[in-house]
Amino acid sequence: MEKEKKVKKEKKPGLIKQLSNEYRKNKSTFILYVVLRTLVILVAVRQFFIGNYENVFLCVVTLFLFLLPVMIEKVFKVEVPSLLEGIVMVFVFAAEILGEINSYYTRFALWDTMLHVTTGFLAAAVGLSLVVILNRKKVFGLNLSPFFIAMVSFCFSMTIGVLWEFFEFSMDALFHTDMQRDTIITTISSTLLNPDGLNVAVQIKGITDTTVNGQSLGINGYLDIGLIDTIKDMFVNFIGALTFSIIGYLYTKLSGRKGTKVVEGLMITKSAGDENAPDELPAQENSGTPANTEIPPEE
Repeated sequence: MEKEKKVKKEKKPGLIKQLSNEYRKNKSTFILYVVLRTLVILVAVRQFFIGNYENVFLCVVTLFLFLLPVMIEKVFKVEVPSLLEGIVMVFVFAAEILGEINSYYTRFALWDTMLHVTTGFLAAAVGLSLVVILNRKKVFGLNLSPFFIAMVSFCFSMTIGVLWEFFEFSMDALFHTDMQRDTIITTISSTLLNPDGLNVAVQIKGITDTTVNGQSLGINGYLDIGLIDTIKDMFVNFIGALTFSIIGYLYTKLSGRKGTKVVEGLMITKSAGDENAPDELPAQENSGTPANTEIPPEE
Protein backbone atom coordinates (compact mmCIF):
# COMPACT_ATOMS: atom_id res chain seq x y z
CA MET A 1 0.00 0.00 0.00
CA GLU A 2 2.81 2.40 0.86
CA LYS A 3 4.50 1.74 -2.48
CA GLU A 4 1.25 2.36 -4.36
CA LYS A 5 0.75 5.65 -2.52
CA LYS A 6 4.31 6.65 -3.32
CA VAL A 7 3.81 5.87 -7.01
CA LYS A 8 0.62 7.94 -7.09
CA LYS A 9 2.36 10.79 -5.30
CA GLU A 10 5.27 10.84 -7.78
CA LYS A 11 3.03 10.72 -10.84
CA LYS A 12 3.95 13.55 -13.20
CA PRO A 13 1.40 15.66 -15.10
CA GLY A 14 0.83 14.87 -18.76
CA LEU A 15 2.45 16.88 -21.53
CA ILE A 16 -0.75 18.75 -22.42
CA LYS A 17 -1.43 19.74 -18.82
CA GLN A 18 2.19 20.75 -18.28
CA LEU A 19 2.12 22.75 -21.50
CA SER A 20 -0.95 24.63 -20.29
CA ASN A 21 0.61 25.33 -16.90
CA GLU A 22 3.95 26.43 -18.33
CA TYR A 23 2.56 28.95 -20.78
CA ARG A 24 -0.07 30.34 -18.45
CA LYS A 25 2.42 31.08 -15.69
CA ASN A 26 3.82 33.86 -17.91
CA LYS A 27 1.20 35.89 -19.74
CA SER A 28 3.49 37.44 -22.35
CA THR A 29 5.02 34.07 -23.29
CA PHE A 30 1.57 32.52 -23.58
CA ILE A 31 0.34 35.33 -25.86
CA LEU A 32 3.45 35.00 -28.03
CA TYR A 33 2.92 31.25 -28.26
CA VAL A 34 -0.74 31.65 -29.32
CA VAL A 35 0.06 34.35 -31.91
CA LEU A 36 2.93 32.44 -33.52
CA ARG A 37 1.05 29.15 -33.48
CA THR A 38 -1.98 30.80 -35.12
CA LEU A 39 0.20 32.32 -37.83
CA VAL A 40 1.83 28.95 -38.54
CA ILE A 41 -1.57 27.26 -38.83
CA LEU A 42 -2.77 29.96 -41.26
CA VAL A 43 0.38 29.51 -43.34
CA ALA A 44 -0.14 25.72 -43.34
CA VAL A 45 -3.73 26.11 -44.56
CA ARG A 46 -2.65 28.45 -47.35
CA GLN A 47 0.18 26.14 -48.44
CA PHE A 48 -2.26 23.21 -48.48
CA PHE A 49 -4.70 24.97 -50.80
CA ILE A 50 -1.95 26.00 -53.23
CA GLY A 51 -0.70 22.41 -53.28
CA ASN A 52 2.68 22.96 -51.61
CA TYR A 53 2.58 19.95 -49.30
CA GLU A 54 6.29 20.13 -48.48
CA ASN A 55 5.70 23.48 -46.80
CA VAL A 56 2.69 22.04 -44.99
CA PHE A 57 4.99 19.43 -43.49
CA LEU A 58 7.43 22.21 -42.56
CA CYS A 59 4.62 23.99 -40.70
CA VAL A 60 3.85 20.79 -38.78
CA VAL A 61 7.52 20.51 -37.82
CA THR A 62 7.44 24.14 -36.67
CA LEU A 63 4.43 23.49 -34.44
CA PHE A 64 6.31 20.54 -32.92
CA LEU A 65 9.42 22.66 -32.31
CA PHE A 66 7.28 25.18 -30.42
CA LEU A 67 6.66 22.40 -27.88
CA LEU A 68 10.36 21.65 -27.47
CA PRO A 69 10.99 23.77 -24.34
CA VAL A 70 8.10 22.15 -22.46
CA MET A 71 9.16 18.67 -23.60
CA ILE A 72 12.71 19.34 -22.38
CA GLU A 73 11.35 20.42 -19.00
CA LYS A 74 9.25 17.27 -18.69
CA VAL A 75 11.93 14.79 -19.83
CA PHE A 76 14.98 16.27 -18.11
CA LYS A 77 13.20 17.77 -15.07
CA VAL A 78 14.57 21.27 -15.57
CA GLU A 79 13.10 24.76 -15.70
CA VAL A 80 13.35 26.67 -18.98
CA PRO A 81 12.96 30.43 -18.31
CA SER A 82 10.17 32.28 -20.09
CA LEU A 83 12.62 34.63 -21.84
CA LEU A 84 14.50 31.70 -23.38
CA GLU A 85 11.22 30.02 -24.40
CA GLY A 86 10.11 33.19 -26.17
CA ILE A 87 13.41 33.60 -28.01
CA VAL A 88 13.37 29.96 -29.12
CA MET A 89 9.83 30.30 -30.53
CA VAL A 90 10.68 33.51 -32.40
CA PHE A 91 13.87 31.89 -33.70
CA VAL A 92 12.00 28.83 -35.01
CA PHE A 93 9.39 31.03 -36.67
CA ALA A 94 12.06 33.21 -38.27
CA ALA A 95 14.03 30.21 -39.54
CA GLU A 96 11.25 27.94 -40.80
CA ILE A 97 8.28 30.14 -41.71
CA LEU A 98 9.98 33.38 -42.72
CA GLY A 99 13.31 31.94 -43.86
CA GLU A 100 12.21 28.79 -45.70
CA ILE A 101 8.60 29.32 -46.77
CA ASN A 102 8.75 33.10 -47.35
CA SER A 103 12.27 32.93 -48.83
CA TYR A 104 13.82 35.44 -46.42
CA TYR A 105 17.12 33.59 -46.83
CA THR A 106 17.34 34.79 -50.43
CA ARG A 107 15.46 38.08 -50.03
CA PHE A 108 17.63 39.39 -47.20
CA ALA A 109 21.36 38.72 -47.40
CA LEU A 110 21.95 38.89 -43.64
CA TRP A 111 18.94 36.78 -42.57
CA ASP A 112 20.92 33.54 -42.34
CA THR A 113 23.82 35.33 -40.66
CA MET A 114 21.52 36.79 -38.00
CA LEU A 115 20.08 33.36 -37.21
CA HIS A 116 23.51 31.74 -36.93
CA VAL A 117 24.70 34.45 -34.52
CA THR A 118 21.58 33.81 -32.45
CA THR A 119 22.23 30.06 -32.54
CA GLY A 120 25.76 30.52 -31.23
CA PHE A 121 24.53 32.82 -28.47
CA LEU A 122 21.69 30.54 -27.33
CA ALA A 123 23.75 27.35 -27.58
CA ALA A 124 26.37 28.94 -25.33
CA ALA A 125 23.60 29.79 -22.85
CA VAL A 126 22.48 26.15 -22.85
CA GLY A 127 26.08 24.99 -22.41
CA LEU A 128 26.57 27.34 -19.48
CA SER A 129 23.34 26.08 -17.93
CA LEU A 130 24.40 22.44 -18.21
CA VAL A 131 27.81 22.94 -16.62
CA VAL A 132 26.33 25.09 -13.83
CA ILE A 133 23.76 22.39 -13.05
CA LEU A 134 26.50 19.73 -12.95
CA ASN A 135 28.68 22.02 -10.86
CA ARG A 136 25.94 22.09 -8.22
CA LYS A 137 25.47 18.33 -7.96
CA LYS A 138 27.30 16.62 -5.09
CA VAL A 139 27.52 13.38 -7.03
CA PHE A 140 30.06 14.93 -9.41
CA GLY A 141 32.06 16.71 -6.73
CA LEU A 142 32.89 19.60 -9.07
CA ASN A 143 33.92 23.12 -8.14
CA LEU A 144 34.81 24.69 -11.46
CA SER A 145 36.29 28.13 -11.96
CA PRO A 146 34.36 30.79 -13.90
CA PHE A 147 36.91 30.66 -16.73
CA PHE A 148 36.52 26.89 -17.15
CA ILE A 149 32.71 27.17 -17.08
CA ALA A 150 32.83 29.88 -19.78
CA MET A 151 35.22 27.77 -21.87
CA VAL A 152 32.92 24.73 -21.70
CA SER A 153 29.99 26.97 -22.67
CA PHE A 154 31.93 28.24 -25.69
CA CYS A 155 33.04 24.76 -26.79
CA PHE A 156 29.49 23.41 -26.44
CA SER A 157 28.15 26.15 -28.71
CA MET A 158 30.87 25.61 -31.33
CA THR A 159 30.21 21.86 -31.30
CA ILE A 160 26.53 22.49 -31.98
CA GLY A 161 27.55 24.75 -34.87
CA VAL A 162 29.83 22.09 -36.36
CA LEU A 163 27.15 19.39 -36.07
CA TRP A 164 24.68 21.67 -37.84
CA GLU A 165 27.11 22.19 -40.74
CA PHE A 166 27.51 18.39 -40.94
CA PHE A 167 23.71 18.19 -41.20
CA GLU A 168 23.59 20.82 -43.97
CA PHE A 169 26.29 19.02 -45.96
CA SER A 170 24.53 15.67 -45.55
CA MET A 171 21.22 17.10 -46.74
CA ASP A 172 22.88 18.65 -49.81
CA ALA A 173 24.79 15.46 -50.63
CA LEU A 174 21.96 12.96 -50.06
CA PHE A 175 18.83 14.91 -51.02
CA HIS A 176 20.31 17.54 -53.39
CA THR A 177 19.08 20.52 -51.40
CA ASP A 178 20.95 23.82 -51.14
CA MET A 179 21.31 24.37 -47.39
CA GLN A 180 24.94 25.37 -47.91
CA ARG A 181 24.21 28.48 -49.92
CA ASP A 182 26.21 29.20 -53.06
CA THR A 183 28.37 32.30 -53.43
CA ILE A 184 29.42 34.04 -56.64
CA ILE A 185 33.14 34.84 -56.70
CA THR A 186 35.40 36.35 -59.38
CA THR A 187 38.76 34.84 -58.35
CA ILE A 188 39.76 31.22 -57.71
CA SER A 189 43.04 29.45 -56.97
CA SER A 190 43.60 25.70 -57.27
CA THR A 191 46.51 23.25 -57.45
CA LEU A 192 44.39 21.05 -59.76
CA LEU A 193 44.82 23.67 -62.47
CA ASN A 194 48.64 23.54 -62.29
CA PRO A 195 49.77 22.31 -65.75
CA ASP A 196 52.93 20.75 -64.30
CA GLY A 197 51.10 18.82 -61.55
CA LEU A 198 52.99 20.70 -58.86
CA ASN A 199 51.58 21.56 -55.46
CA VAL A 200 51.43 25.22 -56.42
CA ALA A 201 48.07 26.97 -56.73
CA VAL A 202 47.20 28.54 -60.06
CA GLN A 203 45.12 31.69 -59.75
CA ILE A 204 42.43 32.85 -62.15
CA LYS A 205 41.25 36.43 -61.72
CA GLY A 206 38.48 38.51 -63.21
CA ILE A 207 36.04 35.67 -63.90
CA THR A 208 32.99 37.12 -65.67
CA ASP A 209 31.00 33.99 -66.49
CA THR A 210 30.68 30.26 -65.79
CA THR A 211 29.74 27.76 -68.50
CA VAL A 212 28.49 24.24 -67.76
CA ASN A 213 28.10 21.75 -70.61
CA GLY A 214 28.28 24.57 -73.11
CA GLN A 215 25.57 26.61 -71.39
CA SER A 216 26.30 29.91 -69.70
CA LEU A 217 24.93 30.24 -66.18
CA GLY A 218 24.79 34.03 -66.50
CA ILE A 219 26.08 34.62 -62.98
CA ASN A 220 28.91 37.08 -63.73
CA GLY A 221 31.49 34.98 -61.92
CA TYR A 222 32.34 31.53 -60.62
CA LEU A 223 29.93 29.51 -58.48
CA ASP A 224 31.31 28.54 -55.07
CA ILE A 225 29.18 25.61 -53.85
CA GLY A 226 28.91 26.18 -50.12
CA LEU A 227 32.46 26.54 -48.79
CA ILE A 228 32.28 30.28 -48.16
CA ASP A 229 28.79 29.97 -46.67
CA THR A 230 29.94 27.23 -44.27
CA ILE A 231 32.94 29.19 -43.03
CA LYS A 232 30.84 32.35 -42.68
CA ASP A 233 28.26 30.45 -40.63
CA MET A 234 30.97 29.02 -38.38
CA PHE A 235 32.50 32.46 -37.90
CA VAL A 236 29.25 34.18 -36.89
CA ASN A 237 28.46 31.20 -34.62
CA PHE A 238 31.88 31.86 -33.08
CA ILE A 239 30.92 35.50 -32.49
CA GLY A 240 27.66 34.54 -30.77
CA ALA A 241 29.34 31.83 -28.67
CA LEU A 242 32.21 34.10 -27.64
CA THR A 243 29.85 36.94 -26.72
CA PHE A 244 27.75 34.85 -24.38
CA SER A 245 30.78 33.03 -22.96
CA ILE A 246 32.24 36.38 -21.88
CA ILE A 247 28.89 37.34 -20.40
CA GLY A 248 28.71 33.93 -18.71
CA TYR A 249 32.19 34.41 -17.25
CA LEU A 250 31.17 37.75 -15.77
CA TYR A 251 27.95 36.18 -14.51
CA THR A 252 29.76 33.46 -12.56
CA LYS A 253 32.15 36.05 -11.13
CA LEU A 254 29.44 38.56 -10.22
CA SER A 255 26.49 36.25 -9.56
CA GLY A 256 23.87 37.87 -7.36
CA ARG A 257 24.95 41.40 -8.24
CA LYS A 258 23.33 43.98 -10.49
CA GLY A 259 23.21 43.06 -14.18
CA THR A 260 23.02 39.28 -13.79
CA LYS A 261 19.22 39.02 -14.15
CA VAL A 262 19.40 39.05 -17.96
CA VAL A 263 21.74 36.07 -17.98
CA GLU A 264 19.54 34.22 -15.50
CA GLY A 265 16.63 34.79 -17.88
CA LEU A 266 18.46 32.70 -20.49
CA MET A 267 19.73 29.92 -18.24
CA ILE A 268 18.07 26.55 -17.76
CA THR A 269 17.95 25.54 -14.09
CA LYS A 270 17.20 22.36 -12.22
CA SER A 271 13.57 21.68 -11.42
CA ALA A 272 12.42 22.46 -7.89
CA GLY A 273 11.32 18.86 -7.53
CA ASP A 274 14.67 17.35 -8.51
CA GLU A 275 15.75 15.62 -5.35
CA ASN A 276 19.10 14.59 -6.80
CA ALA A 277 20.24 18.18 -7.14
CA PRO A 278 21.32 19.76 -3.83
CA ASP A 279 20.64 23.33 -2.93
CA GLU A 280 24.29 24.04 -2.20
CA LEU A 281 27.63 23.46 -3.79
CA PRO A 282 29.85 20.89 -2.10
CA ALA A 283 32.46 22.37 0.18
CA GLN A 284 35.97 22.26 -1.21
CA GLU A 285 38.67 22.38 1.41
CA ASN A 286 42.21 23.49 0.73
CA SER A 287 41.42 23.95 -2.94
CA GLY A 288 43.01 27.35 -3.16
CA THR A 289 40.02 28.52 -5.22
CA PRO A 290 38.86 32.05 -4.38
CA ALA A 291 35.39 32.32 -2.88
CA ASN A 292 34.06 34.43 -5.71
CA THR A 293 34.68 31.63 -8.25
CA GLU A 294 31.99 29.43 -6.69
CA ILE A 295 28.49 29.67 -8.07
CA PRO A 296 25.97 30.42 -5.29
CA PRO A 297 23.02 28.07 -4.85
CA GLU A 298 19.76 28.75 -6.61
CA GLU A 299 16.95 30.33 -4.67
